[in-house]
Amino acid sequence: MAGNSQRRGRRLTSKASAPKGTGGKNKDSLAGRGRTLPADERPWHKGYSGTEKLPQRTAWKQDKERRAAAEEGRAPKIGQPGSKDTTWGRGGGRGVPVGRGAATGGRGGKPTGRSGPRVTPGRKSNPSKDTPELLVGRNPVLEALRANVPATALYTAQGIDMDDRINEIIRTAADRGIANLEISRAELDRMTGGVLHQGVGLQVPPFAYQPFEDMVAAALEQQAPLLVALDGVTDPRNLGAVIRSAAAFGAQGVFVPERRAAGITATAWRTSAGAAARVPVAQVTNLTRSLKACRDAGFMVVGLDADGDTDLYNLEAAVGPLVVVVGSEGRGLSRLVGETCDLTVSIPMISEVESLNASVAAAVALAEVARRRSVEL
Repeated sequence: MAGNSQRRGRRLTSKASAPKGTGGKNKDSLAGRGRTLPADERPWHKGYSGTEKLPQRTAWKQDKERRAAAEEGRAPKIGQPGSKDTTWGRGGGRGVPVGRGAATGGRGGKPTGRSGPRVTPGRKSNPSKDTPELLVGRNPVLEALRANVPATALYTAQGIDMDDRINEIIRTAADRGIANLEISRAELDRMTGGVLHQGVGLQVPPFAYQPFEDMVAAALEQQAPLLVALDGVTDPRNLGAVIRSAAAFGAQGVFVPERRAAGITATAWRTSAGAAARVPVAQVTNLTRSLKACRDAGFMVVGLDADGDTDLYNLEAAVGPLVVVVGSEGRGLSRLVGETCDLTVSIPMISEVESLNASVAAAVALAEVARRRSVEL
């Protein structure tokens, strides 16, 4: 209609329809993230058959499935680790899936040329052992600062309840020149992955393990040498609890295998309530060989086993140099470790409970050893 092009408030651009997708404006959040990896390429799935290092959790799942299959008389439904190449290749070689959303650097399916393990979009790869840890919880952070554990930053939540521990944490961090960064509680939740942090976190370098030989030598200098060995304990919370018990009952060190066992992580730090800063922890390549070395050094090696040779309350060797070996959460002591022990000990129980948690069993045994030593020594 003539004259309408000059009207006040006229539209100067063409009217575009709303973007497609739920919510219209949120269409970008619906963009594809690539193909979903099959079960045999997922490191956290029991059907994993990849060539990267098998995660501890996956190894535990596969072992559980093998036991269940053996009891039911069927073939286990698990993968064959190492049988399928799951690494990125270079230059379009083997292991480079070409296509949008996979190893492409954009449109056209050109590979990026990166290498390393593949991870499904939206999943985080396992952090490197060389990356900093974030210790959380008021007691673990305070004990770490008291023990002069190297730290690079202190994170405190905005509006945190100030008590004696927080005041000492902030004061000690300031005296040591550690930056105190005040962040929102939501940001601290994100950084800790939802772990209970009590409003404080301390960023520290990877845990420094004690050399095994030094730990044994230092223990032998004490009046009542006592060490704790863990055989295949994969839960870091159990490891932290055992370290806490070791500190409470006078053990001079804890040693664990390097493979198929939990190491000192932020979770283990927090569960130990800071005891990991006071009790030396060593990683050994071969647990059986290390136990034999302890025997050669004069220790009596005692393994906790539900079908043990003797009762814990009749353990006469408790007053001498002793190594207490605690088995894994499910299978207990492995065959070789059990054969290496000088003696296996059972914890008497009144009820029909099949077994105790690894950390609880360690606490009971160490408490009895400490009681005997307080009477005899």
